[in-house]
Amino acid sequence: QVQLVESGGGLVQAGGSLRLSCAASGSIFGANVMGWYRQAPGKQRDLVASITSGGRTNYADDVKGRFTISRDNAKNTVYLQMNSLKPEDTADYYCKYSGYYTAWGRGTQVTVSS
Repeated sequence: QVQLVESGGGLVQAGGSLRLSCAASGSIFGANVMGWYRQAPGKQRDLVASITSGGRTNYADDVKGRFTISRDNAKNTVYLQMNSLKPEDTADYYCKYSGYYTAWGRGTQVTVSS
C-alpha cells in the first residue's frame, strides 16, 4: 500500500504563488507516476500535472507556463509550484500515485481571490 500526505494549500490573491507538496510512503518501488489533480465544486476531477519517476512531465493546457511539477525521488515527494494564480485555479488539489499500487491523497484546498 501507498499513503500520500499533501500540504501547502491556502488562500492567495490572484497573481500570487503557492507550492504544494505530496509525500508518499509505503510500498514505493519501480517505475511510477505522481501527479496533481484538482476538483472545483460541481466539476469533475481533472489532471493538472504529472511526472514520471524518470522525470517526464505532462501539464494541462490551462496551467502550462504557470505551474511547474517536480519530484525528489530520494524523499518520495512531488511538488507543484503554482505561479500567476487565477481565481479559476480555485479547487481542491489531490495528489495521486500510480505504480504497482494506486493511491490518492485526501486533498488540499487552494483558494484564489480576485
